[in-house]
Amino acid sequence: MKQILIPLLLLTLLGWSQVTTGQVRKTTDNLKAAFKGESTASAKYAAFAEQARKEGFLQIATLFEATSRAESIHAANHKKVMESMGQKTDIIKPEFTVKTTLENLTDAISGETYEMTTMYPGFITTAKTENATAATKSFRWAMETEKKHQIMYQNAITAIKSKKTTELPSVYWVCPKCGNTFDVAKPEATCSFCGTSSSQYIKFGK
Repeated sequence: MKQILIPLLLLTLLGWSQVTTGQVRKTTDNLKAAFKGESTASAKYAAFAEQARKEGFLQIATLFEATSRAESIHAANHKKVMESMGQKTDIIKPEFTVKTTLENLTDAISGETYEMTTMYPGFITTAKTENATAATKSFRWAMETEKKHQIMYQNAITAIKSKKTTELPSVYWVCPKCGNTFDVAKPEATCSFCGTSSSQYIKFGK
């Protein structure tokens, strides 16, 4: 009886190990995809900021500078989680096209919409299933921030079309821990996403 039970136990453990490995690999793949997406977005928004400044849209340039930093924070958070799982990040070579500011804003909205409605919700579901708490948190911080970015970009498009860009916010704040972005003169005292004090926020604009 013992001779039968031992092989069965080993097979059970081996099967569980394979399932667990597969789950970790799936979360890792999602983190790599998110890291690539956020790294590319950060570089792209920085380029969009330069284009906006060339066109005289100073407020929109500041917006893109702030969101670029937020995306870099998301990328750094994803990388940190991957490293805690013993994984390395790939070298990212961002590929994107810079057009007019109006077109760039439309492109930015498209990217944010995909991330907040499709990519991150799916990644979060998978991470929860696999009990990947750190990954879930990193994904959620990014997703909630993208929701705010989408609104800011839409407001900027509306301002361009109505020729009221000078009425857009001229100051933005970014939480250094989670990337949460604020477009008000006086942001919340404590980040509602991660609990960071406003004294640590990164300011963009004057």
